This record gives sequence, C-alpha cells and structure tokens, in this order.
Amino acid sequence: MTTPFDDDHLREECGIFGISRHADAARHVALGLHALQHRGQEAAGIVSFDGARFQAHRAMGHVAEAFESDKVMADLAGYAAIGHVRYATFGATVLRNVQPLFADLSFGGFAIAHNGNLTNAMALRRRLVKAGCIFQSTSDTEVILHLVATSTKNDVVDRLIDALKQIEGAYSLVALTDSMMMGMRDPLGVRPLVMGKLADDTIVFASETCALDINGAEFIRDVEPGEIVIVSDEGITSLKPFATPKPRFCIFEHIYFARPDSVVEGRSVYDVRKHIGAELARESGIEADVIIPVPDSGVPAAIGFAAEARIPFELGIIRNHYVGRTFIEPTQQIRNLGVKLKHNANRPQIEGKRVVLVDDSIVRGTTSLKIVQMVRDAGAREVHMRIASPPTTHSCFYGVDTPERSQLLAATHDIEGMRRFIQADSLAFISMDGLYRAMGEAGRNAAQPQFCDACFTGDYPISLTDHWGGDEDQSRPHRVKAAG
Repeated sequence: MTTPFDDDHLREECGIFGISRHADAARHVALGLHALQHRGQEAAGIVSFDGARFQAHRAMGHVAEAFESDKVMADLAGYAAIGHVRYATFGATVLRNVQPLFADLSFGGFAIAHNGNLTNAMALRRRLVKAGCIFQSTSDTEVILHLVATSTKNDVVDRLIDALKQIEGAYSLVALTDSMMMGMRDPLGVRPLVMGKLADDTIVFASETCALDINGAEFIRDVEPGEIVIVSDEGITSLKPFATPKPRFCIFEHIYFARPDSVVEGRSVYDVRKHIGAELARESGIEADVIIPVPDSGVPAAIGFAAEARIPFELGIIRNHYVGRTFIEPTQQIRNLGVKLKHNANRPQIEGKRVVLVDDSIVRGTTSLKIVQMVRDAGAREVHMRIASPPTTHSCFYGVDTPERSQLLAATHDIEGMRRFIQADSLAFISMDGLYRAMGEAGRNAAQPQFCDACFTGDYPISLTDHWGGDEDQSRPHRVKAAG
C-alpha cells in the first residue's frame, strides 16, 4: 500500500514469520507480521495447520486490516502457522500472488513463504510449463512449489533440497507441512532469517529479531547461510546440503531495510547506523550550525554524525506517519505537493542556519530535491546533503525493488552533477571502505567482499540468468513477479 508520493526510495523486500507447536500459532504470527510491517505494506497472509486441515487467509493491505476480525483468527486455528508481508518487487500486486502459497501435493499439504528473488525463475518456469505444470500466480515462489511437486525424491525434505539446488537467487524461506516446519536461507545468506523460542520451547522463525521481541520470544541464533532447520516431533534438525562459500549478506539491511531495534547478523542495526554517521562525518564534515535527519531512516546516522562533528542535532523535519492512501485524487499538481504530505520543515530549527541534512540514500533524486527546497524555503542559509551509503549505481535483482539503472541518479550523474540536480550547496556520500569500517571491518575486500553490495558496485554475487538472457525467450519479460 504505497502512496503516489513515495516512489523515490528503495522498497523493503518482504517479511516472513513461522511458529510451530503452539496453541495460538496464528495469533503469534499476526503479531510477528505486525512487527515486520516495514518490510512490506501491500498484502499479508497466514497459513495454519490444526493437525487435520490447513487454513489460509490472505488480504491486500496492512496486517491490522487483514487480521483484525475475530472470525478470521478463529478460522486460522491450529498449532503451527507461517505468515508473510509483501511488497512486490516487480509488476502489479494481486491477491493470487499474496503469500504464503499452499498446495496439496502427493505427500500432503505444503505451504511456503519467501523473502527474496529468484534470478532464474523465468527459465525454470518455462521448463515447468513445458512439462505440464499449471501456474496460478506470477510469483517466483510458485516455481519452488512446482519444483517440490515434480521432484522424484521420496520425502518432503529431499524434495525441497532437490528444488533448492535448481534455483538461483536470494531467499529466506519458511515452509509448513503436516509434520514439520522448516526455515532456510540461500547459500550466500543474502536475505535474513533468525530463530527464537518462547518460554515453552516453542520454535519461531522470523525475518528480524524485532518480530521475536513483540512475541516475547528469546533469540537463539541466525539461521546460517545454506542451512535448513527442521522443527518436528523429533525435535530440531539442521541440514547443510549446499557448498557454502563466504557469505554475502545484504549490506542495505543495515543501512535502511531492517528496523533499527533489530539485531542483524550479530550487529545492532541502530548502532551500525550511528557508526555509519560518524564515519560520514569524519570523511565529509563541514562547518554547520545544525545536523538534521531526513526522517525516519536518516535519524540514527544523523545522531552519529552530529556526535562526531560536535554539531547540535535537531529534528528540523517532522514526518507525518499517517500518510496512507491519499484522500485527494493524485493529480500532478497534488503529486507536486506530496513531499509536504509526508514531511514538513520545523522552521524554528532551520531559519538562518547552515544545515546538514543526513539521509540513508539517493535513488532517483526527486525527493532529495524537494527536501532541499523545503529546507531552503524554511529559511536555511546553506543546505548540505550527506548520504549514509555510497552512490546507488546499480539495480538489485535479489528481492529489493529498485528502478531500472537508467533511472538511478548516481548511474547517470557524477557527484557534482547529483549536487546540481538536488540543488544542495554540497553533497557527499560515505565511501565504500568507510561503510565497511562502520560495519566493523578494516575495509572492503575487493577479492572476496564481505557483503552483497551490488547496488553500489555492480558486483553481483549470484548469477542473473533471466536478466542476462540465459536460456530465455527474448520476447518475454526478464523476470516474473518477485515474491518479495
């Protein structure tokens, strides 16, 4: 559920949550999805199992809207459930694409929820269609479902492994059958997945630790790259069926996607963002009177910047958190006012001052231009922009919605050209090594990078079969709709 005024930002991917062996499984999943709402606002779904039947409810909109009805929750009775919040990274959102997906297979019911994007989904889909598979959605997650269904392996775990060995891309998955729940990550661990437990030793999977916190669950550990964790009556089993090269976790999770109160891959997201701000101040400090974040994502970095620069931090821009579907028909004139529906200048903190604005990234640059102008209109003497990430020069194909490369400002302009475009007095980005230092590394290892940073470097760690045209009918789109 995005607004017509919010199209100049990288979109969160999706969020997944699963719980097994609990009487109120679906209610815990709904709570977990509520905590993960920042990862997808277009649709939500839950599939539960009560020992005899699978039940599902999927709806467009926010979690609170989808699961506010007592009847809906009563119909999701069961001791195991998985859920999903969705932001489509390609194409229109329709109900048939809302996850978790479910099918009755030869071994019984199978439900799956996916965070990420498969980069060979189109090639696999064509092969499966030729073999007689009938697709009900345009989601790449359904490719996994069909691969499991058509596998010649004997049991469900072997079928799933067989399916995963055929796919390329970034994924975290939770799956549910009538006998087990599973959580798994791709071999490079690009997308996050954590495991926790409730006081009664009920096991929980979630995209982020903030979803454990809302349920009162204790964090156990991250699911490891390339690992499949199985929860069943026999207990917890860990399988590692893949060769596991050095992990390449998505560095943008730390910059923007994850909630600041989450702990991701052993690092406090809030602390990392403050460290990024401090590095940014050391690299590109400037004489100024006030440091102002572009809310909300720029706040922790701006705090770190202000502390390092010893310049006062102020909330000079106030965000309206209640901008949803606009109550005004979004004509072009209203679209031009869009930034003021979401942000408003706090004039007393700005007027007559040299302002440093701190934001997490610049994508198309259109919002940055409007923010800079808004701050100038509020009386700022100077407006300097500092960005808590390197320039975004490449599109993401691993489950993050980014514009085509030609629409990325940093792909078509140098830093000075970008500065002129957004009409700031100065513009600077954190360096790649500075970003890695903020992550606790000595710098970026160019021969073997510690993270996936393809959006900044173009160094894609996983093959882009569909995008590059491998085994692909060029008359078709490059990608099926990403699951998120």
